[in-house]
Amino acid sequence: MNRVANRICIVTGAAQGIGKACALRLAEEGAQLALFDLMDDAGRALAAELEHRGFSAHYWHVDVADEACVKAAIDGVAAHFGGLHVLVNNAGISGATAPTDRLTEAEWDRVQAINVKGVFFCTKHAIPHLRRAGGGSVVNLSSIYGLVGAADVPAYHASKAAVAMMAKNDALIYAPDRIRFNSIHPGFIWTPMVEHHLQASGQSDLAAGRESLAKLHPLGHVGEPDDIAWGVVYLASEESKFVTGSALVIDGGYTAR
Repeated sequence: MNRVANRICIVTGAAQGIGKACALRLAEEGAQLALFDLMDDAGRALAAELEHRGFSAHYWHVDVADEACVKAAIDGVAAHFGGLHVLVNNAGISGATAPTDRLTEAEWDRVQAINVKGVFFCTKHAIPHLRRAGGGSVVNLSSIYGLVGAADVPAYHASKAAVAMMAKNDALIYAPDRIRFNSIHPGFIWTPMVEHHLQASGQSDLAAGRESLAKLHPLGHVGEPDDIAWGVVYLASEESKFVTGSALVIDGGYTAR
């Protein structure tokens, strides 16, 4: 398949979980992949795996909360591949599991720095390259927690609501440039971040924790990273050429109540 053939795509937080699944599926659909992460060993291993399979991929060590680092990396991607067509803003953390009155300023700021400023920095420095390409697609990974409350991780909820609204606003600003912006809102997807969230919430038995999460979804199970990756492929492709400012919910029915 060639749903995104020859498109140059950046995926942030690409070394594991949803980001890794997005990178794999985009590559299989013909994209050239720029992988951003701080997990150098895993990121380089993924790039090597993709290249071994005959795909075009390169890894960059990027802290999305550092604007200078982000700009240098995105400019480096454009120089390395010859342009940019797609940005997948996936990098994020869940942060401290504590109610608002027990959160420290540092805990709050760290989540916003990665989850919100990281999206801002990547988007800001991708736009000039997307304009030169004549348009493109930016996908912000939000969450069901950007749509509904759940009485936990308040900094994460706030950050994911922010990036969803950033996508809507940027969709209006950059429509004349033919740059589309959309958000994706996953339910609970079985990733290292979700495992960490369960452990931080006091759940030592991950199998039992997964079962408890499954019951929150009307379809009766948690999602897999591929469930989100295919949504990203759709929004990165010309199949979604009339889709901008939208919120694609992939949550097993979690928010249908």
